[in-house]
This record gives sequence, C-alpha cells and structure tokens, in this order.
Amino acid sequence: MQKSLNIDPGKCTGCLQCEMACSYEHTGTFNPSRSYIKVFTFHHEGRFAPYTCTQCDEAWCMRACPVDAISVDMATGAKVVSDDKCVGCKVCTIACPFGTINYSQATGKVVKCDLCGGDPQCAAACPTDAITYVDADWTGYDRMLASAAKSLPSAEATAG
Repeated sequence: MQKSLNIDPGKCTGCLQCEMACSYEHTGTFNPSRSYIKVFTFHHEGRFAPYTCTQCDEAWCMRACPVDAISVDMATGAKVVSDDKCVGCKVCTIACPFGTINYSQATGKVVKCDLCGGDPQCAAACPTDAITYVDADWTGYDRMLASAAKSLPSAEATAG
C-alpha cells in the first residue's frame, strides 16, 4: 500500500522541527536551509504552512528531465533524483508547478523530497501531527470530502 505525506497547516506551530530532521537525514547537519521541506510563514496572520514535493502522479519534473535522472521508487512511490545521473541543469525546477525541487549549490545537483525511503523524518519529528505519513488513498477524495463537510452549514441552520 502506497503512503504519502499529509500536511495540515492548521496544526503547524512553526517550530521547524521538520526542517531540522530533514536536513539532518539528508546532509548530516541541522541546517533548515538545506532541508527538502520548508515551512512558509504568513507573518501578518501568525500562521505557518509546511510544504514539500507532493509526489505528483503526473510528475512534470520527471518528464522534463533531459537525462532521466528522476525515477519512481517502486516501494514508496516517491519521485527520486539520482545524483549519478543529475547534471544540475535545473529543468525540473522550472517544470515543477509547486516550486518544491531545489538546486543545491553544495552538490551542483537538484534535491527534492524522497520520503526518506518510506520513513519520512519530517513526519516523525513533527510534535503536533501537522505532518503525518498516511495511506495515499486517504489524502485525496476522502480528505476533500471531510474538509468540505466541516465547512458546510448544518442542515438545521439552513432550513430555519
């Protein structure tokens, strides 16, 4: 069964534990600037929103790569960059509509979420469950229905 990251910005406190865990997992350093997940801050509202690669089914990054350096990890479904093949051309960063693939000056290659091989450290480190690793089917249609149900007025209130 495929799993995916589920991000609930309403639960995010902006603690950056996800960024710290990610950077440590991938670089061996606690350096949020080298994390594959980022926490966007809405300063005027005092809200935060973690974001990272959504592992798109369409995978425009993978389609755009001229050297086939991005492939699907069959165990996790993650679109993974092969450092051996990546030439650092950044075409995938342009193709990604969400801006979640980044160029690493340190390596001269691109980096993106790889779901930590099926054990995403951002989710493990999140103290508020703003980031969870769930059944991939749950993050789609069922999630939209649950969200819509919360925002609809009750039948009694509209019948009144």
